[in-house]
Amino acid sequence: MQRRQFLAASLATSALALARDAKAQSSASTAREFYQIRQYKMQNGPQTKLTGNYFSQALIPALGRMGFGPIGAFSVNIGPETPTYYLLIPGSSVEALVTADLHLAEDAEFQKAADPFWNAPASDPAFIRVESSLYIAFEGWPKLTLPASSTTKAKRIFQLRTYESPSYRDHVRKVEMFHHGEFDFFKSAGLHSVFYGDALIGSRLPALTYMLGLDNLEELNTKWEAFGSNPEWKKLSADPRYGFEPTVSNITNLILTPMGSSQI
Repeated sequence: MQRRQFLAASLATSALALARDAKAQSSASTAREFYQIRQYKMQNGPQTKLTGNYFSQALIPALGRMGFGPIGAFSVNIGPETPTYYLLIPGSSVEALVTADLHLAEDAEFQKAADPFWNAPASDPAFIRVESSLYIAFEGWPKLTLPASSTTKAKRIFQLRTYESPSYRDHVRKVEMFHHGEFDFFKSAGLHSVFYGDALIGSRLPALTYMLGLDNLEELNTKWEAFGSNPEWKKLSADPRYGFEPTVSNITNLILTPMGSSQI
């Protein structure tokens, strides 16, 4: 009798442990990522090559050793303030992202590889300024997704769009629209969604930023036309909950080309 009770208790304990593990794995798979987007603003000339080498030889490998990735490195193809490089760093926590530079300073391998950039003199700096913003992934798109062309390193471009809203109410409504159909409308139009981020820290809040992947510039207009002509999109945008006033007051639209070191 005691043996049967012991076996029953052991089985119950094992089942409970398995259930907890399954729940933990499920939570981990749906946990929302955080994103840091860095803008490296430079002058034409040596700074662009120096920063590009810094990305490929020092920064991206070091961030990979710290558990970050896949990391995107891009140059602005169409947009203001060129030359500017963008770095997209996904992470599992805010703390990991905001303390990354502190840990880089402790990485001897990084310090050696980064020396020309990291220790550039004030008289000949490696960049003009670095600006950084922090995002949390949308609930409905909790993880960054790579287009097939990123895996094969085929020719590709990316569109980075930032929507600023006139109020926090309008911002929340705009984020809601993505969860009520816009993800699917992008997919139907052939636009690959890479990530969607709700800005936590930045210069133009409230705002959201998302990235779309395309094979080339030629298909940009045709796929956006397909998105805009989708009758379900027209129905959603006309819904009184979202169409009562402009929920987006300003759009920043960049076309980015991945650098050789980019993992996206």
